[in-house]
Amino acid sequence: MGLHLSRIFAFLILTLVVRASYAAAARHTTSTLPPQLHYWNSVLPGTSMPKALSELVQPDSVEPPKNFVGYNHHGVEDRTLVIYTQDDDTHLKDPTQRISFLEKEIKPGTTMKYSLGRKIAGETFLPRKTAESIPFSSAKLPEILNKFSMKPGSVEAAVIQETIQECESEVLRGEDRYCATSLESMVDFAMSKLGRNVQAISTEVEKGATLQNYTVKPGVKKLNEGGNFILCHKLTYAYAVFFCHTFGQTRAYVVPLQGADGTTANAVAICHLDTSAWNPQNHPLQEVKLKPGGLPVCHYLPQGHIAWVPK
Repeated sequence: MGLHLSRIFAFLILTLVVRASYAAAARHTTSTLPPQLHYWNSVLPGTSMPKALSELVQPDSVEPPKNFVGYNHHGVEDRTLVIYTQDDDTHLKDPTQRISFLEKEIKPGTTMKYSLGRKIAGETFLPRKTAESIPFSSAKLPEILNKFSMKPGSVEAAVIQETIQECESEVLRGEDRYCATSLESMVDFAMSKLGRNVQAISTEVEKGATLQNYTVKPGVKKLNEGGNFILCHKLTYAYAVFFCHTFGQTRAYVVPLQGADGTTANAVAICHLDTSAWNPQNHPLQEVKLKPGGLPVCHYLPQGHIAWVPK
């Protein structure tokens, strides 16, 4: 009997030791997480982070990367794909490629020529505390340039100025906008507009994706029935900055695609239900042969950009 009790006592002691070890390991793991990930897990528990965001989370740094000037000198290039009030069609590199399409085309078997492999500037997020310590306004441009050792009049300085001016530009009718200079501030903006029960999604594409024919495969998933929506577009800056804005009456889908060369993708399709304020001369409406206020007009979310939707 005594030996039996001794074994039980020893087992209990061992169990407590193991539990204490696991608890200590968990505390160590939490403490070593980057602050952005720790914040994400605390306010969005159980919510997966899309690769387009997770790959931008790095240790605290305020030094701009050596290859700061990336794929172009205009950080807002891809924004023209989702704000159809401008007349600039220069983003069309191939007259046969599709930019916009009708909602009824989101079905298995539909094939269209599309570019999913867009290059995205690779600057990473700063922790919010660090980002908030750095000015972000046109009035503070000299201080910003000095912070990053950039010469006034240089190409880098021009990109910095252009991005800040885009964030300060006139708000479109019915639009709520915010330039998120940290992952934490992006999360806060999304929750302030959509509530705490939200998720972030992005287009996921295999490496090497090119302009080619893509065919919709079975497994299309509708994410919502229409309503408020937030899109966040990565701008070119010395660190990760996203231009986030709301769109009312928008439907979203996750669409499995397969390219002619075998490349696979899960693309986020955004369908705008109210186009009444769009310019009738813009390419999207002309491409689908509609007038403002007609049927919903859709497009795929560029790779590296983020959509926030209610769960």
